[in-house]
Amino acid sequence: MSEKSEPMSKVRETLKIPWYRSPVEPARLKELTRRSDLRGAFQTAGFLLLLAITAWATWYCFNRAIWVGFAVALFAHGTIYSFMSGLATHELSHGTVFKTKWLNSLFVRFFSLISWFNFHDYKMSHTYHHLYTLYPRGDREVVLPNTPSLHPLFLLQLFTFNLVGTRNEPYSHPLVRNMGGALRVALTGRHGKEWLEAVYEGQEEARKKSVNWARLVVLFHAALIAVSIVFKLWMLPVLITFAPCIANWLRYFIGVPMHTGLRDNNPDFRKCVRTITLDPFSSFIYWRMNWHTEHHMYAAVPCYNLKRLASAVADDMPAPRSVVGAWKEMRETWHRQKKDPRYQFDTPLPRGKGAGAPGGGAAKSGKTGKGEDSLASSLGNLAPKDLE
Repeated sequence: MSEKSEPMSKVRETLKIPWYRSPVEPARLKELTRRSDLRGAFQTAGFLLLLAITAWATWYCFNRAIWVGFAVALFAHGTIYSFMSGLATHELSHGTVFKTKWLNSLFVRFFSLISWFNFHDYKMSHTYHHLYTLYPRGDREVVLPNTPSLHPLFLLQLFTFNLVGTRNEPYSHPLVRNMGGALRVALTGRHGKEWLEAVYEGQEEARKKSVNWARLVVLFHAALIAVSIVFKLWMLPVLITFAPCIANWLRYFIGVPMHTGLRDNNPDFRKCVRTITLDPFSSFIYWRMNWHTEHHMYAAVPCYNLKRLASAVADDMPAPRSVVGAWKEMRETWHRQKKDPRYQFDTPLPRGKGAGAPGGGAAKSGKTGKGEDSLASSLGNLAPKDLE
């Protein structure tokens, strides 16, 4: 039986991965997983404030025919907006941003609604991505090899309007893929994508929630466009409905390094996930997901605590790559894969005191007590009730 035809219910029963996690003292881990409404509000409100400023600047320049200013403001607005779908919604889907559960639920719906994002699909898919990261039997949210494309026509879309994107690239937001997908689900009740059909097999109640949400998203944006036509508010759909597809460049360049070129079917997160360093502003709008290896090791840690987690496990981790360094590594890997499709980059691991399994062998997940292990493997509130 092929991986694509294997029922996910069977995968959940039979695929058990002994993940290696860099050790953290139980008390320290408990502290790091503590959620805060105040810090969650700072992250969420700060992100929304940036969007409001760029939206106002775009509207202002458009109304006064300040075309250079309009282009700059719209470019900035799209750049930030592209971090909403799959990043703001990613953290809120995990349910770790706010301590108060209904705030996570409220904002994941709000961000998903205005960015054409189906958080029901994402929670189903992303649960498998965390449980079985880069094991194709259980994770087809990310399937290697990905192509770190720098094709001129694709770059033109990334810096302007992303209409169709490029092949085998899940990190930007092309209009056809995202809006077309929502329309397909809303009109047909089917997802079309093999992976989503697989995760919803036998989960009809969960599928209904996804279809109903897709219909709500389509109706919302149709109504928004209708209002803009009636009242001649021409910038309204540009700033909301089409904004996820504008200026995807930064989201792409710092999103691709998460897994591209690394090792699949490997139980060590340090081998299959990549952490990168970013300036404070980019890290903020990226919702701190540059600390991506740490996030996979301990997904219950809120995004605003990931840097502290990185410090706690630094002796057992590879040095974080820079964006330029990560891209150089990915491009070299990609060129080698053209000649040898089986080649994958083997991330060097630290040695000496505090290091994990030498050479990155099949290290087992350390257990220092039932409570610690349960907390270490927690995905926050990501997993839908159907999959718990």
